[in-house]
Amino acid sequence: MKETKLLAKMLFPSQCHLGESPYWHAGRQSFFWVDIENGKLFEHHLASEKTSIKSFPHRLSLVLEGKENELILALDRKIASYDLVTEELNWLAEVEPDFTLNRFNDGKCDAKGRLWAGTLSREFTEGSASLYKIGKDLKPQMQLDQLTISNGMAWTEDNKTYYFIDTPTHEIKEYAFDLESGKIEFKRISVEIAEDLGAPDGMCIDREGMLWVAHFGGAGVYRWDPNSGELLDKIDIPAPHVTSCCFGGENLDQLFITTAQENLSPEDLKKYPQSGNVFLVKTNAKGFDANRFEY
Repeated sequence: MKETKLLAKMLFPSQCHLGESPYWHAGRQSFFWVDIENGKLFEHHLASEKTSIKSFPHRLSLVLEGKENELILALDRKIASYDLVTEELNWLAEVEPDFTLNRFNDGKCDAKGRLWAGTLSREFTEGSASLYKIGKDLKPQMQLDQLTISNGMAWTEDNKTYYFIDTPTHEIKEYAFDLESGKIEFKRISVEIAEDLGAPDGMCIDREGMLWVAHFGGAGVYRWDPNSGELLDKIDIPAPHVTSCCFGGENLDQLFITTAQENLSPEDLKKYPQSGNVFLVKTNAKGFDANRFEY
């Protein structure tokens, strides 16, 4: 691994219990993210440096784009559209209504605008989680089951490969992906992550096809080569629990990073007071604009 010593600057002191779901909204030139357990939605406008916060009476785990002036949110086990002008919520879909301890976790849209979103049990019960695909008919279709913490995902630029993380496995799995049908088929384990590097959480992909992975308990974002399984680089973050990352900014070369205070003792928080804040790093790589949910 080469150390490029990319420098992370604190962008906003959000002090999230569980910061997650970083999202670059090109139209608004803003980064969005959430604080899951506290139901908070943050928007930070990059040029003005102004940050707004909205609260919801649900666990809020996911934010991405829908139609014009609309966000798509995952609230507990439901997907909703949220109008940024009227602030109205419109419920779209629900999964696992009988599993009251479960909630949605990470999610992204593929190049056809289908939403892929997974679940977890708040008790992290092994095998209790699943991954769903939601298309225009708004009917969730299970893609993977027997998961524990459905987490990071990414597609290659040619839309032929889908990468997925079930956090406790310490693996990034590679699936053959058919864009037209949206079907996935397991191919291999691309990356195996040692326990002492923390657990893989959210991730994104750059234009070279390399994976940038947030390591919960690993105090950084790690850049992995999914072809060789080799660790290429690490961005140090002054918080042990790094949860996710996305590319953004005008040139899509700034990596926006979320962190958490979850599972940290008062002593830990004194040692790592920036836990729960969000960070920005200018990189030598570029990412892609995120896909919207088309329904």
